[in-house]
Amino acid sequence: MGNAIGYTRVSTEQQAASGLGLEAQQQAISEAALRLGVVLVRTFTDELSGKLGFEDRPALSDALNAMKRGDVLIVARRDRLGRDVVNVALVERLVARRGGRVVSAAGEGNGDDVGALLQRRIIDAFSEHERLLIGQRTAAALKAKRDRGERNGNLPFGFRADGQTLVAHADEQLVLAVLRELRQEGLTLRAIAAELNRRGFTTRRGSAWRHQYVAALAA
Repeated sequence: MGNAIGYTRVSTEQQAASGLGLEAQQQAISEAALRLGVVLVRTFTDELSGKLGFEDRPALSDALNAMKRGDVLIVARRDRLGRDVVNVALVERLVARRGGRVVSAAGEGNGDDVGALLQRRIIDAFSEHERLLIGQRTAAALKAKRDRGERNGNLPFGFRADGQTLVAHADEQLVLAVLRELRQEGLTLRAIAAELNRRGFTTRRGSAWRHQYVAALAA
């Protein structure tokens, strides 16, 4: 067996900044590497939603590129690979093409038999189902607040408040238009952030664009 590459994922920038969840994931990955008797070479971290595809998760791409034949990609739990059945299956296929395999530190479906394969597919399906349920409940809660005339937290990018009414913000609407155009051209989140910065656009706070900010608007 070769070495180990770790992969961690948190869904929000706030979680990443605070380390919430990352430390526990890293510890689980380190312990799994010890059990397997492999050297943990490096761990890569994405600060993105699990619904995003492989092409929009730069750290996952870097993790796969770092793998050599015989290496293992260790995650704390399978849902760290993603919460979309198709995307997770694609990641596993790409790992296999590199002569490696995915290992869950939690032990979920790590075997090679058909029973383990079935377990992996069931776990992946439930992870996607959970994500969709959360989105459905969130949308329903936000709609209920709108129906009551309440404002839902921070103003959405591209708009400003005029009393109780949202009005379009010209500069931010331009950013959104450019973002949509770049997405249609097939650019990754990281490439879009770089292009927005090159054109002189800034975030609402006046800072440079990062792929995490782009992901939040592109979701």
